[in-house]
Amino acid sequence: MHRRTRWFSVAAGLAVASVALAGCSSGTSSAGGTGAAKDVKVEIWNYWDGANADAFDAMVKTYDEQTDGVTITTATIPNADFLTKLRASASSKTLPTIAIGDLVWVPQINQIGSLADLKGALPSEVLSDINPALVSFGSIDGKQVSVPVSANNLAFMYNRTLYTQAGLDPSSPPTTWDQVLSTGKTILEKTGKPGYELFTQAGDSGEGLTWNFQVNLWQAGGQFLTPDNSAAAFNTAAGKKALQYWVDLITSGVSPYGAWGAFEKGEAAAAQEGSWMVGIWAPDPPFDFGVAKVPAPTGGVAATNLGGEQAMVFANDEASTKAAADFLAWFLQPAQVTSWSEKTGMLPVTNSVATSADYLGWVDKEQPRLRPYVEQMADAHARPNTPLYPAISLAFAQQIEKALAGEVGVDEALANAEKAVNQVIAQG
Repeated sequence: MHRRTRWFSVAAGLAVASVALAGCSSGTSSAGGTGAAKDVKVEIWNYWDGANADAFDAMVKTYDEQTDGVTITTATIPNADFLTKLRASASSKTLPTIAIGDLVWVPQINQIGSLADLKGALPSEVLSDINPALVSFGSIDGKQVSVPVSANNLAFMYNRTLYTQAGLDPSSPPTTWDQVLSTGKTILEKTGKPGYELFTQAGDSGEGLTWNFQVNLWQAGGQFLTPDNSAAAFNTAAGKKALQYWVDLITSGVSPYGAWGAFEKGEAAAAQEGSWMVGIWAPDPPFDFGVAKVPAPTGGVAATNLGGEQAMVFANDEASTKAAADFLAWFLQPAQVTSWSEKTGMLPVTNSVATSADYLGWVDKEQPRLRPYVEQMADAHARPNTPLYPAISLAFAQQIEKALAGEVGVDEALANAEKAVNQVIAQG
């Protein structure tokens, strides 16, 4: 017997959520019925809404209808409330079976409750097909505590109209840092608009600046933290090269120092943008835009930064853990990954789909601007998988912003950022 109910979290607060959770833990669906005694209950929390939520729910329903002995429910928890509600559910012993959240949350969620080791729960062929950077991010203390279910990354997005107005070929975007600087100067001279927007301000979280800067740091051959996440690793020749690139862009006038958003308003000619923007703009583009791989320094390496969602299974009991792993193994099969990627515009998390003729054929026909993002998955890096990352990101960005604002030099900014980050790590 299969009953599937979709719950929506409401803004009324934790009390309402607690009632729903209590109902789930008692084995009674929110529709008022009781599932068959033999059915294993799997509850999935995620924060998707709109078309993404509908696509996921449809896939869950497909699995639920064709799988005996398992009943799956989904709950949509607002992004801003997700970690808070997980902590509350851990305290009341009403954790869901699966939590699907932002990649950078994995180390924090690992501390909220006991996560199952998916290394033994998922078939080896499933794990081996997943993008290596995404697999490694979910590996903590020898356990595979998460697997990806969606991915995105950053690429070079540009305004083809402004390129044309500046006398540049919009079909030949820059491929190197030097070209970003030279084409940016031409655009500024011919149109009066900045040639390339950078994320220059730390803001409340720092992550916009940090996430974007890491791309250029990796391209220059650097690392953000040491392999064991015990210390800063960016205050090196590679770090200085990357930060000097940003400073040069700003001092030349190619990149403005200021709030993010000029490119998306048509007020700057290019920016490093996420793959999600392709889907957002596809129905009604604000201007004629193109996408290319992130330009790299001469002699450097290709790199981009990964985002997306990862699934974690709470080891609440043996039966639900096994059922959850079976669902994830099904979800990560090529047919499902292809369907999910095409319906949502998210990037495939498996190598077989990202390189398959069927999926790439769909990209070229339906969303050709996604092609550079898909190809970059082979060169993608993930951020450090430490629960301290949010604090580290903010500490780093606050110090680096001072160099971008012209308050301190490159060497001093990196030294101060190194000290600030190491202090966060030391304090734990």
